[in-house]
Amino acid sequence: MTTPGYKPGLEDVIAGQTALCEVEQTGLRYRGYDIADLAEHATFDEVAHLLLHGALPNRGQLAEFRTRVQAAMTLPEPVRRVMAELPVETNPMDVLRTVVSMLGHHDPDVNDNSHAANLRKAERLLGQMAAAVGGWGQRISGHGSVRIDPQASHGGNLLALILGKSPDPLFSRVLDGTLILYAEHEFNASTFTARVIASTLADMHGAIAGAIAALKGPLHGGANEAAMRMFQEIGSVENVEPWFRRALGEKRKIMGFGHRVYKHGDHRASILREWSIQLTAKTGQKKWIDIADKLQALMLKEKNIHPNTDYPAAHAYFQMGIPVPLYTPIFVASRVSGWCAHVIEQHDDNRLFRPRSEYTGPGLRKVSPIDQR
Repeated sequence: MTTPGYKPGLEDVIAGQTALCEVEQTGLRYRGYDIADLAEHATFDEVAHLLLHGALPNRGQLAEFRTRVQAAMTLPEPVRRVMAELPVETNPMDVLRTVVSMLGHHDPDVNDNSHAANLRKAERLLGQMAAAVGGWGQRISGHGSVRIDPQASHGGNLLALILGKSPDPLFSRVLDGTLILYAEHEFNASTFTARVIASTLADMHGAIAGAIAALKGPLHGGANEAAMRMFQEIGSVENVEPWFRRALGEKRKIMGFGHRVYKHGDHRASILREWSIQLTAKTGQKKWIDIADKLQALMLKEKNIHPNTDYPAAHAYFQMGIPVPLYTPIFVASRVSGWCAHVIEQHDDNRLFRPRSEYTGPGLRKVSPIDQR
């Protein structure tokens, strides 16, 4: 017998309160600001400041914030050595999880959960995650490192680290914009993981390592990578419908579609699709959008399922020359701002998470002597 109120996966269960993000069918807001408004008028640096410090910065505050984050866009030498020694085929998400754990050993504030110390750690982690993603990009691509540009946006510097060269301004703007779209999303699996860990009064680095481990799971992160591999498998607009029919017949999951909350479409997806269209003027790679649009129309007609933001992220990242294995790590480089904000919020007003479960095993039993079993 199922306990009244039980919902598998905690679907629609209110598990806590947050002032960081509001997710509704009608939109997504960070601290009251609509995501479309932020995507059009702000940089990721401003949004990260909003999440961590509670307000959009003025020019002076933005310059100081950017200086602090950029100063952290390097990794301690022992961490760099470990990254260099890891097998090149290591899953990049495992690399990032290991890096965050190691960074805790080198952070002077690691065991201080005060608000001020958590803010310092959060800003450092924001820069260090960009350095780690860029460093692993250099490892798998074989290109050299680049200098951080003090005038560039966070997304521009991250893209330069990944590509090993100064990127086209449009590419920088689009990547910076995707970081805004990915920065925060309420009590998703990885964020909830971070908050549960933080609720034990564990340190921020432990909570973020746990969040990365959760995001690695294919039911949470990784859909943008899988979507791009799907587009490559389809190969042409003409092959979309035959591929789709085969996929349905084989009961394959069509990647990049559906969302637990957004039943009528992910508001972020339409924003990112328009940016990807702008990229085609530079790259000439419109075929990926054509493939995606035709598959989207079939999914809407046959299954009434809309794409999520990972769907257009796939062809946008591909056009910019970003290696597919780095798509989910870029998610980490963005979401670490939201994760850290949640850890700070949890530590500031903490109560240990300790839910109950519904027992479904046998009733009371007696232990029989071992010779009678």
